[in-house]
Amino acid sequence: MSDEIRRQLVEAGVAILERDGLQALSVRKLAAEVGTSTMVVYTHFGSMTGVVDALSDEIFARFGEALAAVPHTDDPVADFFSMGAAYRRFALRNPQHYQLIFGTAVPASLSSCRTDLTVTGHATSRDTSFQVLCASVRRMIAAGRIRDDGEAAVAGRIWSICHGAVTLEMAGFFGTEGHGLRDILSPLTVDFLVGMGDERGRAEASLATAAAMHLASGN
Repeated sequence: MSDEIRRQLVEAGVAILERDGLQALSVRKLAAEVGTSTMVVYTHFGSMTGVVDALSDEIFARFGEALAAVPHTDDPVADFFSMGAAYRRFALRNPQHYQLIFGTAVPASLSSCRTDLTVTGHATSRDTSFQVLCASVRRMIAAGRIRDDGEAAVAGRIWSICHGAVTLEMAGFFGTEGHGLRDILSPLTVDFLVGMGDERGRAEASLATAAAMHLASGN
């Protein structure tokens, strides 16, 4: 029963975060959402810091699962584009979640777990999604599509492109009709891959393959 209550509290916290934002989250509001006492919240999480840490762990897990769910084909570059679409989709559908795990204005307990990925090869001590991206980079290098500048460094460059474009789209600078993906992120990523050694025709063909899979899936 204790595990079930904890699960309900985490689910409720995630819902409050997306609906009202982090600033609206409190022990009292979380308890009321589940229909329990504040003491139960403190028993399971210790403090608001514990609550936020638990929510971030849950959101990191969901984000990592969204990226890892992209199927592998015989075209690692097409798979990479599909992963980029999954990244963008998660961020746009869950903006508060995305800002909690990757934003700059986050609680100290979250910022303190972030690491210098150029040194450690890991983005944070909690996030597995960066390793999913590294694996995608490794596949593209192994296929001879891009040069090997070190998978963590290349993944960091790709992440910078995707995060920057998605953050600007979330802020409304590219509208709401998908122009950010069509006119900004996709061609920018093609240019990056070409700069990393891929042939433009092959990169564009991989993009077209990913786009067709995206349309077929209905996402």
